[in-house]
Amino acid sequence: MTAMRPSPLLHLLRYAKPYQLQVWGAIACSILRTLFDLAPPFLIGVAVDVVVEQEASLIAQWGIQDPLTQLLVLSLLTSAVWGLESLCQYGADKLWRNLAQTVQHQLRVDTYNHLQELELAYFEDHNCSPSSTTTSTS
Repeated sequence: MTAMRPSPLLHLLRYAKPYQLQVWGAIACSILRTLFDLAPPFLIGVAVDVVVEQEASLIAQWGIQDPLTQLLVLSLLTSAVWGLESLCQYGADKLWRNLAQTVQHQLRVDTYNHLQELELAYFEDHNCSPSSTTTSTS
């Protein structure tokens, strides 16, 4: 009976463990980006509310009575939301990309070091030419 091998995903997550801060930062940016992505439809609804209800709208309840000023506040809020969404998108993309490249590099270095530590007899006993590897995996 063969021993159970750990899941490749769990093995990959072990490589990412030293970069937990970067992982949590990327997750936070992704979540914030999603929340900011959901805000524009809500702001459009608030704009419709301003046009229909005018002095009785949601923003008017916050103390801004003039409909034109309400729309100006909404346009500033919309611009801020889109700007923050873009910043979060940039942050998430950069963090995930750098994390992927760092983990990939570490995996390659560890694989190379492992191959360097193997005895020559291993390579004599196994057909390790590039053509045999390509044909055996296809």
